[in-house]
Amino acid sequence: MNDSKRPAIAGMGKNLAFQTIILIAERIARSLRARDHLFKVGFVVQYHACAFLCFRQRPPTLTSAPQEMLMSNTKSKPNATLVIGAGELGMAMLRALNERRGSTGDQSLTVLLRPLPAGEATGSQKDLAEKLWKIGVEIVRADLVTETKEGLAAIFADFGTVICCTGFVGGPGTQRKITEAVLEARVERYVPWQFGVDYDIVGRGSGQEVFDEQSDVRDMLRAQTRTHWIIVSTGMFTSFLFEPSFGLVDLVEGRVHALGNWKNRLTVTIPEDIGRLTSAILAQEPRIDDAVVFVSGDTLSYEQLADTVERFLGRPVERVLWSMAELRSEVARHPDDGMRKYHLAFARDTGVAWDKERTFNFAQGIPVTDVPTWLEKRECPPSPATSTAAA
Repeated sequence: MNDSKRPAIAGMGKNLAFQTIILIAERIARSLRARDHLFKVGFVVQYHACAFLCFRQRPPTLTSAPQEMLMSNTKSKPNATLVIGAGELGMAMLRALNERRGSTGDQSLTVLLRPLPAGEATGSQKDLAEKLWKIGVEIVRADLVTETKEGLAAIFADFGTVICCTGFVGGPGTQRKITEAVLEARVERYVPWQFGVDYDIVGRGSGQEVFDEQSDVRDMLRAQTRTHWIIVSTGMFTSFLFEPSFGLVDLVEGRVHALGNWKNRLTVTIPEDIGRLTSAILAQEPRIDDAVVFVSGDTLSYEQLADTVERFLGRPVERVLWSMAELRSEVARHPDDGMRKYHLAFARDTGVAWDKERTFNFAQGIPVTDVPTWLEKRECPPSPATSTAAA
């Protein structure tokens, strides 16, 4: 009906907006988990205790992502897996789990993403939803920062396995809150965001506050027995070694920095291998539970890293040592600089590297990508002298 004929509804104080609505019983509405970007739920006690589900765009049955629907929190999903986040690691994890799902017949695979803003989704958001839909991944939405622990627990309770693939972007306390919600939901198996260093050895006070929170998460998991957990220690992402903002390797200028000592080592692994190895660890028989599992794409010293970069570039590189005194001084002068804190945290001879021979992938004979192989897939930048001459 149009505005001239639409009557006011007692108890609401205003007319209904001209949009698609569904009227259902309140007890049913409260058992539904709403996808915020598709509809909103409003309870109107004065109007026969019904709930109005007002779709912001089109009803879900008409969307291009049919997996992103209403999900009842009473639905039992003991064999279902939830991956938190669809970034570089999250997507790699989803692909690996989906490949294994094809051979094992696991029931479902779901990813938790941030709610979409009101209005039309962006092109990148639509593309992501389309990618997920094509591999049969369902979507549930929640904001890890603003959602309560209880709200997250209500989501997690639908899943037998939860894998956290979102790191420190949520800010301090996010990983603790996620873990608390997992435990409150009595999730059967949990893989926390510990895809990094050996926090048992690094401990607290490393100079990087987020490392302290990772130790807190381990304490929380070990203090209980209801939820089984697996920590997958991967070392640094291989690409982070060459991230310009990290400042460790400059391929253009031909420069490699060492943190603390040229003999100090790093373990690195690419996200695709982390996804494959985590999937294999979860499927391992006899089953692995309540354990720290080490994997490694490569383990090398800063000296070996410089040698590897030289072979890749085909020319000598400048080698610069950042001593412990320099690193501490830099952090003291720039206490809010996260990268400088990472430099200090990784400038150590224990906890950030382990022998490849003691890893899960080595024991299982699973091939992985080492640093030379990773570099081979990149275009070698010209030397500065060559670039100047060409100009």
